Amino acid sequence: MVSMDTESDAQLAVRAAEAGAAVVRDMYGTTLSRIAKSAGDFATTADLAAEEAILDVLRTARPDDAVTGEESGRTGADGARRRWLVDPLCGTLNYAVRNMLVAVNVALRVGPDTTAAASADPFNGEVFWTDGVHARVRKDGVDEELEPSAGSRLVDVNLDAPFPSAPGFRAVQLLAAPEFAERFRPRVVSTTLAVAWVAAGRRAAYVTDGDLRDSVHFSAGIALCEAAGCVVTDIHGRPPYTGAGGLIAAADRETHEALLEMVRKQAAPDGR
Repeated sequence: MVSMDTESDAQLAVRAAEAGAAVVRDMYGTTLSRIAKSAGDFATTADLAAEEAILDVLRTARPDDAVTGEESGRTGADGARRRWLVDPLCGTLNYAVRNMLVAVNVALRVGPDTTAAASADPFNGEVFWTDGVHARVRKDGVDEELEPSAGSRLVDVNLDAPFPSAPGFRAVQLLAAPEFAERFRPRVVSTTLAVAWVAAGRRAAYVTDGDLRDSVHFSAGIALCEAAGCVVTDIHGRPPYTGAGGLIAAADRETHEALLEMVRKQAAPDGR
């Protein structure tokens, strides 16, 4: 029995993510109905069931908090200081075709700051989490500190639309740049679990375009990377959430500067 009076926001985020992950795991491989969204995007009955499980945990423990759910939308006061951001199944298309690369993301924004977050891997039994200060991974009830490392040289790049920064920045052109191929090896796993992997030292960096303010997809991963000591900016080198500027989350400053310079070259008229 969890004491609602003493449970921290970070531990609540972990518990909520684990509840969603259990649903995702249990429904894997079953016949799933698809619910059409927009531009070819869709949710499944697993997305809906996982979000319901997460929201049940959050609303029972913090009934006065506002929530934004990927599938259920915004509830609570628009100007609420405390708002939970919930992505119950990041990597829906992967999941629908029985690919296990997915994540369950839960984050708490208090004012302008993300103060607690968890990103669960339903199939590896790991939960990456932060209290806004420390970043850890929990498996089998044991927590370990996350240690970023660029040693793998693996860089995950999100190729999903939309691309608001085009033509000044196109992720596919980043992968085609000769200097990228000389220094890094590309990966595209199509789930924000890869952002948590940067914090954990399993990826050297993660790059995406798009407006990430109050993003249910990216808020947990960004918070993890920041708490772990990664270098995190938009694609123009500015602090995250300052505009529709995407994300470069890198394990160290050297990696970040190299990727930022490649992005700058794309935007330059002469490519220099």
